[in-house]
Amino acid sequence: MNILTNWLRHYLPALPVDDRQLADDLTLRGIAVEGVHSLGPNNGHLFEMDITTNRVDAMNHYGIAREAATIYNLPLAPLLDNKDDAVILTLSDPELVEGESKGKNPRISSESPKPYPITIEAKTLCGRFTAQVLRNVTIAPSTGQVAEYFTLLNQKQISNAVDASNFTLLGMGHPTHAFDLDKLEGGIIVRLAHKGEKLKLLDGTERTLEADDLVVADEKKVLALAGVMGGYDSMITPETKNILVEAAWFDPAAIRRSSRRHGLHTDASHRFERGADFNAAPIANALVSKLILEHGGHAEGALIDVVIPEIEAKTANRPAIQLSIQQVQRHLGTTLEDTPTHSALTADLVHQYLTSLGCNLTGKTADTFQVELPSWRLDLEREIDLIEEIARVYGYNRFANTLPTALPVIAHPTAQKESVIRARLFALGYSEAISSTFASELDATAFAAADKAGKRTVPMENPLSEEASLLRPSLIPGMLAMLAHNLNRDVKNVRLFEQGQVFTGTIPPDGTFISEVHETPQLSLGLTGDAAQTNLYPAEDAPIFELKGAIASLLSIFTPPGGPSALTFSAVAPTWLEPGRSATALLNNQPIAHFGQLAAPQLEARKLRQSVFLAQIDLARLYELPLRRVTAHELSRFQAVERDFSFVFPNAVHWHAIAAAIHALAIPELQSLKPIEVWRNEKKYPGVYSHLIRTVFQSHDRTLRDEELTQWSTQIIDTLTALGGTLRA
Repeated sequence: MNILTNWLRHYLPALPVDDRQLADDLTLRGIAVEGVHSLGPNNGHLFEMDITTNRVDAMNHYGIAREAATIYNLPLAPLLDNKDDAVILTLSDPELVEGESKGKNPRISSESPKPYPITIEAKTLCGRFTAQVLRNVTIAPSTGQVAEYFTLLNQKQISNAVDASNFTLLGMGHPTHAFDLDKLEGGIIVRLAHKGEKLKLLDGTERTLEADDLVVADEKKVLALAGVMGGYDSMITPETKNILVEAAWFDPAAIRRSSRRHGLHTDASHRFERGADFNAAPIANALVSKLILEHGGHAEGALIDVVIPEIEAKTANRPAIQLSIQQVQRHLGTTLEDTPTHSALTADLVHQYLTSLGCNLTGKTADTFQVELPSWRLDLEREIDLIEEIARVYGYNRFANTLPTALPVIAHPTAQKESVIRARLFALGYSEAISSTFASELDATAFAAADKAGKRTVPMENPLSEEASLLRPSLIPGMLAMLAHNLNRDVKNVRLFEQGQVFTGTIPPDGTFISEVHETPQLSLGLTGDAAQTNLYPAEDAPIFELKGAIASLLSIFTPPGGPSALTFSAVAPTWLEPGRSATALLNNQPIAHFGQLAAPQLEARKLRQSVFLAQIDLARLYELPLRRVTAHELSRFQAVERDFSFVFPNAVHWHAIAAAIHALAIPELQSLKPIEVWRNEKKYPGVYSHLIRTVFQSHDRTLRDEELTQWSTQIIDTLTALGGTLRA
């Protein structure tokens, strides 16, 4: 949002610093000024500000001025005062509250008409509604301060009546609305809409309302979508003579629901959705009325103020919070201004800060205050919130750089294993990525494991969208989204991995709700583009074998029961992988990973322009295994000897069977065993393939003799022959 420094100085005439110093000081207190732009001589600067959503009170000039007043310990000018007749609606004037002007101000009617009827039917959704009748007004272009500030802000000017509402919103942050009084039929009613009811809005669009839309209506028709946008049929025009000014408090959830349903995000809904100030409505109404009447006309009667006490108790009259100065000093620790026997965070300083922020401190006993909260700070709920405010205003940069001594850091039980897995994948050429924790119903159906033992997906109670309606049951949808993001930006070769939690819910016997949510660690790998080429397999199969090798490499970090031979593979795989080009890795005959090429229907549905290969690994099972202890051996001083074996095997004989059979010979001097070349020609030699295997023998205490090598070679040949292999001549 944009803030004018000249407007701030209108509320703080004694501000002692220049605009750039003000920007720095606000930023250090969490009210971030992201840009400072000069507006020319005598016009001050424009601040570009980033206000967090919990600080709706600071989304206006008066809120920022309040922060500056707190920082520099300055008095803050009131929004309304009683200094002259130009300020015609002063809430502290008892005569106005009673509706009797006694002719003191010529712009207030001396008549005392019957108050305009206001009825709140939706009492839980509208906690306060104020109304002021203005007669014989003049609709004209804005002048004076309104025109000056709007010009500097590049704010569109419409008319003095409409600009008055916008000026008040920018000035103090509370939305208001002005109705053409002569177009109203009967009194105001704040109610829920009737399903199917029509409303033409100020933007010219017609909306069909639902039964839970909160509306402002008269006795015949709907006038406005409450807290979002006014209606076309009661808007202010150049012919308007009589006006009803409205300022109210609406329930945030109700406004958010209507705003999202109708796709309307307005300045008013932005404030109401985040929690408006319950006590601001009368002041905002008075400010708007004052600005309109500066061009002519008079107010008829007193301000009408209808309050729902139950809502007032929950917002403006919340219970006081007990604040201990000792707790302030304990939580915030040492400041740079402390002495060995004295903390700079004294009771007087705490009183100064919180009072400037709008709190009322009473009942001081020893080092304890009772803090009554301001109605505009709904984010303050606990003692620790007040302590955080004290630290923020004092300045985080004024605290000493110390570490707590009573809070030992305890590593998560799986932290080391997670770190080792991450390091191994980095070494294999993968980059780490993080995807959304949410998933759509469609993705959950396609990629979640089949329901077992009453487990199901976990829906969100208030989802942001249909694409984020569930907690993710798998990492695969997020991985696909990240691969697609790269491919759509012409990054053709991608290797990614993600370690994260997936979620399932437990359904009780009656099946009515999810009684418990379970988190399970999972690892996903994704690659697309050129894989590392070798002569062991065709180029189109290289990514599949790369994933298989990555899974085997990860397992080699651990020590599974049964050793390396415990890892086997099955051709059965989930439906989201392409049949015949995918597999399941088994650890002691139990599935631990699925990998392979993404199925064609999924590839087409996601409009991916090249083949994608995925792996999904159950980290929970890996974490159950102990890490393999790496030991270093002294290098042998004796010559190593290589022996190659060229065999023809049936297609049913796989490498893991070959390796397991040779390792079972338990030859101590066998230091290395690896495949060198695989050759197939199904047309000429159907059902078989040629395999070149290389072995390396070496002893740590002697030079190997020919008879030993001959004996071991014979054992290997006999073993491979027993597997169905035929030694090539």
